[in-house]
Amino acid sequence: MRNAALTLGLIGALIMLVIGFFAYGYTEVAAQHEEVTEVFGMFEKREFVRWASVLGPILGIVGAAMARARALWGGIAMIVSAGLMYQAFGMTFITTFPIAMVGIAGVLAVAAGRPDKEVSHF
Repeated sequence: MRNAALTLGLIGALIMLVIGFFAYGYTEVAAQHEEVTEVFGMFEKREFVRWASVLGPILGIVGAAMARARALWGGIAMIVSAGLMYQAFGMTFITTFPIAMVGIAGVLAVAAGRPDKEVSHF
């Protein structure tokens, strides 16, 4: 289960990274050029979208990397990552798969239970 969490989390987080780059870039371009905001609109919570665009993918990648050794911590990081991206962007056609992949990876990592080696989660 931890290998599945690692794989799903990493793939989903990399897709989130691409979405985050575009979202952060869009907020910058829209802030600099008012015409873009008039035509395409702006996020309601621009600063939150910026923070989520940076922290969401990072937490997903970190959580996926920790999924094998520290499954509980990695799973919590991936669940928080999926929650951040959901709060920032909602469930759209573009965000459904990465949010679902990282969220499921987080649940798998938390549910992995006992590690192969007797190492506590804390």
